[in-house]
Amino acid sequence: MRIAKSFTIERDINSYVEETKGDRSASDRVNELLRHAIVQEQYRKLEIEAAEFFADGKADDSEAEAFRKASLRTFSRD
Repeated sequence: MRIAKSFTIERDINSYVEETKGDRSASDRVNELLRHAIVQEQYRKLEIEAAEFFADGKADDSEAEAFRKASLRTFSRD
């Protein structure tokens, strides 16, 4: 489902979208870029969470394996 929204973007971003959209609409290209940015942000947050988890030195192997499996399940849903 698509929702019509209005956002203000900077000129250089608009130029980039226009230059890279190809045969697609600008809206399709912006949505593609936003989806990619969301995934990148999720990975960054997960890396931070993992670093904090392993930084305390208290994680044993079973906890580490459970965390790894949960992380993989999270990204397999995307």
